[in-house]
Amino acid sequence: MTIAADLLKRHIHTLVADNGQWQTLIADDLVWELPYAPTIGHPARLSGREEVVGFVTWFLEAVENFRFFDLTVYACADPDMAVAEVKAEARIKPTGRLYRQEYVVFLRAAGGKIASLREYFNPVRAAQAMDAPILDLKRIFPPIQITRSQLSSYIH
Repeated sequence: MTIAADLLKRHIHTLVADNGQWQTLIADDLVWELPYAPTIGHPARLSGREEVVGFVTWFLEAVENFRFFDLTVYACADPDMAVAEVKAEARIKPTGRLYRQEYVVFLRAAGGKIASLREYFNPVRAAQAMDAPILDLKRIFPPIQITRSQLSSYIH
């Protein structure tokens, strides 16, 4: 197992279950990208230990019985990169609704620490659980530009 694959597995296992231990895995200049988060009013990028830990603390206080399951970690040719697919569920405290999600997480390691994370999730599921509006559907489903000739080629 590569360093990055090991860190990604440990990230998933400790983020919620042992947050203090998780904090020992992250670099001080960690960058956590959440490309779909702005559609539910959350930041697209968290930079630095203080901002990341603050956001994670808020998240952990907003959910109960959060658990990850069905984790698959893929080591990359670059030992400092890894990718994971994982499912999760929790109860959202303010709404009482069940939150079920499937994540894809990319991790880059540097110096034996988590240097960057890029997390993809379905913002519609998050919005439903939080009883929040989707702020920018075009970000999730960009308009498709197709010409009449292209359309004809698909039909015939």
